[in-house]
Amino acid sequence: MELTSIVDASHVGLVVGQDPAVRATAVEALEGLGFVVIATDDPAEALERTAARAPDLIIVDVTAGSPFGLTLCETVRNTPRFAGVPVLALADQDDGDSISELFEVGVTDFVPKPLARTVLDFRIRHVLRAEALSEDMRRSGENLESAQRIARLGSWEWDLVTGKVTWSEETLRLVGFPTGSDEPLFQDFLARVHPDDSQRVVRVLEATLIGEGTFDLDHRVVAPDGGVRHLHTQAEVEFDPKGQPVRLSGTVQDITERKKAEKQIRFLAYFDSLTGLPNRLQFREQLKKALSVARRNNWMVAVMFMDLDNFKRINDTAGHSAGDCVLRKVAERLTRAIRLYDTVSRDDVAGPPETVARLGGDEFIVLLPHIARSEDTAGIAMRILDSFKSAFDIEGSEVFLSTSIGISLFPQDGDDVEDLLKNADAALYHAKDSGRNNFQFYSRSLNDAAFQRLSLESSLRKAVERNEFVVHYQPQVFARDGRMVGVEALVRWNHPELGLVFPGQFVPLAEETGLIQAIDEMVLREACAQNARWQAAGLPRIHVAVNLSGHQFRSRDLIQRVCDTVAEAGTEPRFVELEITETVLMENAAETLEIINELKKRGFRIAVDDFGTGYSSLAYLKRFRADVLKIDRSFVRDIATSSDDAAIVAAIVTLAETLKMRAIAEGVENPLQRGFLHEQGCDLMQGYLFGRPSPPEIITELLKLHAGLNLAVDSETEASEPTHEAAEPAAVPVTVGGH
Repeated sequence: MELTSIVDASHVGLVVGQDPAVRATAVEALEGLGFVVIATDDPAEALERTAARAPDLIIVDVTAGSPFGLTLCETVRNTPRFAGVPVLALADQDDGDSISELFEVGVTDFVPKPLARTVLDFRIRHVLRAEALSEDMRRSGENLESAQRIARLGSWEWDLVTGKVTWSEETLRLVGFPTGSDEPLFQDFLARVHPDDSQRVVRVLEATLIGEGTFDLDHRVVAPDGGVRHLHTQAEVEFDPKGQPVRLSGTVQDITERKKAEKQIRFLAYFDSLTGLPNRLQFREQLKKALSVARRNNWMVAVMFMDLDNFKRINDTAGHSAGDCVLRKVAERLTRAIRLYDTVSRDDVAGPPETVARLGGDEFIVLLPHIARSEDTAGIAMRILDSFKSAFDIEGSEVFLSTSIGISLFPQDGDDVEDLLKNADAALYHAKDSGRNNFQFYSRSLNDAAFQRLSLESSLRKAVERNEFVVHYQPQVFARDGRMVGVEALVRWNHPELGLVFPGQFVPLAEETGLIQAIDEMVLREACAQNARWQAAGLPRIHVAVNLSGHQFRSRDLIQRVCDTVAEAGTEPRFVELEITETVLMENAAETLEIINELKKRGFRIAVDDFGTGYSSLAYLKRFRADVLKIDRSFVRDIATSSDDAAIVAAIVTLAETLKMRAIAEGVENPLQRGFLHEQGCDLMQGYLFGRPSPPEIITELLKLHAGLNLAVDSETEASEPTHEAAEPAAVPVTVGGH
């Protein structure tokens, strides 16, 4: 570096010393290098004359035995405006103590006295060059920090041998570490990584350190205040000659804004800005994925194309802002309808989610990616039509609107996206031609079935209003002597035209439409009232059991409603056995367990229906300790010929006995089944072998017969049974279904 590039006419040198000769030599040397020189023998004057502008070089004459020079050097180093100014001390060569003290107070260099002009010139040049280089490095560092701050890019270096990590200021800021504190360890950095990203970051790091990967990934960090920042981290590893990693150096860049922009771009590309629903492009991708999954699993997929009837009238009369408001509210209603479908109609399987999309204008489309029957699609279509029956509140005004729906099904109506969309669109036009405010399948046969279902639903609603349902009872007995100890209540629909309709024909529809809750409550109320009438007539006291369906368990006031219904019927909880299926038990196991335990505290008996066919946890079975395990008829049917069924039944009986519960077998139809069950220790049974479901009048006569033969068993006398702990006879739960 040339000296002319260091010194110019504006550079100022300060010379302070008591020896005139030494002072003159120093002045001469500085002026020879182009400095403007201030020379004085008074330290106070030196400080005063440089108050407005700090010099670029200070030369201080240090005399042995005098505190003059040393004190001045110390003052200079403690004066803020002199920070960074090089100080050259002139000291006696043999005054080692003074020289040592000079360096301790922070002088840059010293020149021995007596002065040699050539040595002085050399030392001045050396100090100036060193200071210039230092200034360049300082400025480069500042420029680097500034560039990193502007680019939101930080750097770091991890010494894998010592564990020390060096972080740039920007890196500390990006990761959320306070500056000026102790250097954080790399583990501290990993602790800031978002929990959802931490395992991935660690895997990439480990692969990099063994030379099997590149540390180059996007991830998130969580600041102490909870804020989340997206970072892009890159690093390179350095290995020693033995192949061991010794250093990892890298960069981190804040890409939060880029991620936000990407998210916004994706939203604009795949979602409708007015309603927030997926747009046509996103829907096509979702449908393509759903078809791929459906092919592998042999599922049906439904596409429902719909538009709003006479929507143009709203735009023309109320304006486009009102029309936009209607479209947003339509999107909300459709989304609610599909969510309801997901909770009551969809099988409990893992698969793609349902999708409601807006194609543009007043056109919407619905994807049902997994349906068991075409009737399920008809049900959701009817629910959508029903959701439009109430008015839309638009700026204080009521607007009524209807919709038309066209439905295509995979694989019946098409094997790919294009065919399904085209055929759903064709079905939509058919719905429009059929008077609007309806739905049409692409297939006419499915249309017929759908409208039969629609007619059945209408009749079912009227049946609930007209109380057309009746309860029949099937005896439950001790098989070894035929004693009746309980009944199972089974609902029937006394249809005015079709006669007696069995549960399998209407219960699925009742569950889908939500009518099942009213039917369940009717069964509970009538079964309890009938049992109270039998007891009031002096007949043997038996149990009647009532099924608690999944719909009832979703009701917050289930416990109070059950207790009120039983009390109003005039019976006691100890004569009512409440049944829950394994599926309902595991839907919301913790909450269900709490409800069941509370019902047991209030005196009800609990039974688990269809035991062995579901996925119940034995841990939960142990915790709420049911009174009865009901062996499903599917195991009983082939018990005499199937070793598997026989083993399952034996295991359930043993489990019940071990847990101090009773096992009861349903669907017993022949003596072979009864004999096997009796041998296994299962003596409580029901089925055609002992009696079909019958009206209450027939059960009344049977109870009278048992009473006359002294075969009835009261709650108090049953304690003598040797194979069961409970003091009351077991009753078979009421099931809304069965024979």
